[in-house]
Amino acid sequence: MASDPKLLAFEEVNNHNKTKDCWLIISGKVYDVTPFMDDHPGGDEVLLSATGKDATNDFEDVGHSDSAREMMEKYYIGEVDQSTVPLKRNYTPPQQAPYNPDKTPDFVIKILQILVPLLILGLAFAVRQYTKEK
Repeated sequence: MASDPKLLAFEEVNNHNKTKDCWLIISGKVYDVTPFMDDHPGGDEVLLSATGKDATNDFEDVGHSDSAREMMEKYYIGEVDQSTVPLKRNYTPPQQAPYNPDKTPDFVIKILQILVPLLILGLAFAVRQYTKEK
């Protein structure tokens, strides 16, 4: 690690949020993890999702090994200026189709709501006719 750490503004760190240029803030320290993107066991998406915020909780929740923590030293580039870190981060949802746990289209459900009672009524009628005395 450098003996005199460089002080970086949050906005400057936040601009490095791409696969070919990725910086993370972990415990107030800034790391340039760009060279590690292809080698990260969780994939580069995990690292990219931790940009633009303090990624300390994300890092600690995974439970990284001691060797992973030692490896961080070679990516260290400075400290983040805590006065520039926003208190709240605006959540930007990922751009994807909305989650729909029920994949069944509505028209199939409506048809079933009509057909199932008719099927039960038809079955009851058939049983009645079959069991009727001749």
